[in-house]
Amino acid sequence: MKGESLMKINTRDMILISMFAALTAIGAQLRIPTEPIPFTLQVLFCMYSGILLGSKKGAFSQILYVLLGLAGLPIFAEGNGGPSIIISPTFGYLLGFIACAYVSGKITENFKDVNIFKIALATVSGLLVVYIVAVPYLYLILTKVMNSPTTLNGVVKTGFLAFLGQDLVKCAIVSATSVLIIPALRKSGYLEVKKEAVH
Repeated sequence: MKGESLMKINTRDMILISMFAALTAIGAQLRIPTEPIPFTLQVLFCMYSGILLGSKKGAFSQILYVLLGLAGLPIFAEGNGGPSIIISPTFGYLLGFIACAYVSGKITENFKDVNIFKIALATVSGLLVVYIVAVPYLYLILTKVMNSPTTLNGVVKTGFLAFLGQDLVKCAIVSATSVLIIPALRKSGYLEVKKEAVH
C-alpha cells in the first residue's frame, strides 16, 4: 500500500526476524575459544539478515537477538546472557551486529541490479561497521573497567586484524550465495528496491 510505513511488521516478517535472531544465536555457539574475542559465525548470519531481510528487518533481528541475551538467555558467544554483558569486552560486537545488518541491507537496497561485487561491497561495509563500533568499545572496557594494561594498537591487533582474514571469507560466502537468492526475493515482492536505486 502506498505510504505504508516500512516499520509495520506482518506475521511472515516476525517469523523471519525471529529465525535470523535464532541463527545468530546458533552462530554464537559455533565458536573457537580465542582471546580476547572468540571466533564465531555470528557476523555471517548478521550479514545475511541485512541482505536477505532488508536493512530495517535485518537490524530488528539483531536487536531481538541482543535483547533476548540481555534478558538472560545464554545465547552469546561466551555461553552467557544477562545485563552484565554490557560491561563485557564483547558487547561492542553485539552492537556492531545491529549496525552491520542495517548497513549491509541498506547498501544492497540501493542497487537496482545486483552482482557478487555489489553484494561484496555491502558485506565488507557491514563488517567494517562492526569493527568501528566494537574495537573502541573493547578498548574502553579492557582499560577502564577491567584495568587491563593494553594499548589501542594491541586491541586493534587482537580485536580486528586477527579476525579480518576469516571475516572476509565470510563476506565472500554471503556474497556468493546471496546474489543467487536476492533476485527471487525481489521478484516475490518481499525485498523492495529504492526508486532511485542505481544500476
